[in-house]
Amino acid sequence: MPGLKRGTLIIIGGAEDKTADKRILKIVHEMSGGDNSTVAIVTTATNDPYKAEKEYNEIFRSLGSKAVYGININDRSQADDIRLINQIRECDCIFFVGGDQLRISSILGGTEFHKAVLDCLDNGKVIAGTSAGASMMSQVMVVEGKDDEAPRKCTLKMAPGMGLLQGVIIDQHFNQRGRIGRLLAAVAQNPGVIGIGIDEDTAAIVYGDFTFRVAGSGVVTIVDGRDITFTNVSEQKPEEPLAITNVKIHVLPEGYGFNLTTKQGIIQKDDEERKNLEIEEDKK
Repeated sequence: MPGLKRGTLIIIGGAEDKTADKRILKIVHEMSGGDNSTVAIVTTATNDPYKAEKEYNEIFRSLGSKAVYGININDRSQADDIRLINQIRECDCIFFVGGDQLRISSILGGTEFHKAVLDCLDNGKVIAGTSAGASMMSQVMVVEGKDDEAPRKCTLKMAPGMGLLQGVIIDQHFNQRGRIGRLLAAVAQNPGVIGIGIDEDTAAIVYGDFTFRVAGSGVVTIVDGRDITFTNVSEQKPEEPLAITNVKIHVLPEGYGFNLTTKQGIIQKDDEERKNLEIEEDKK
C-alpha cells in the first residue's frame, strides 16, 4: 500500500548483554515503542523454546514492554496457524532467538508465517534477531563453516535465508569465533552480495532507507567483493586454501554505519548531530 514505511531490522551478533546494561535489548525495546510495545518472541531456532521464551519474556517485561508473547513453532503445519500469524501482526516487534538458522529457514521458509513477517517489515514493524536469528535475515546464509582457519571452499555450507535483507550474507559471533575466513569464502562464491560480520553484544540497526548504524561493544565487519579481480574459488581442490584479490573490508564500531545502496561507509557523527539525525529518522 502507498505511504507505508519499511520497518527496521535489528541484527544482533549473539551473546548480547542480558543482565547488566542490556544496551542492545534496550534499543530493541525503545525502537519498538518503549513501554507501549508488544513483543513476539519466535523460538523456532532453539531446541529449548520454553527456556528461551521465559528468558526474553522476563527481560522485555523488566524493560517495560506492555506485553510479550512466545511464538513456539516447531513444524511447518504450525507455521500456517492463523492464530499465531494474527498474533505477530498485532505486535510492534518480532524477535527471533538464537540456535540453528537452518531450523528457521526450513520450518518457516515459504509459509504463511514467513509471508506475515515480510508484511510486518513492509508495514513499519521492528524485526530483531540474535545469532541464528541474525543469520537467517539475509538472502543467502552461512549454515556451517569452520572457524578460525584459512578459508577453504570445502568447509563452507550455505543455504537460502529468509530474505528480510536482500543482497547480503550475514555472519554472527564474528570476531569472537574468528569467522573472517568463512565470510571471505562466502563472498568469493557470491561476489555480488555484501558480507556482514557482526560481533557479539553488537547490532547493525538497518533503517528503511537501507542504511545501518552500529551499536554495542564490538564491531561490524563489511566484506565487499564486487571488485574482486581474481579468485580460485571455482577451481580449487576441496582442501586448497582460497585465493582472493582486491576485496574491500570496512570495520565499523558503535556510531559508524554503512549505506547498503551506495556501498559506502558512514563516518561517526558527534553525539548531538547523531541525535538530530535519529530524530529526523523517527519523523519519516
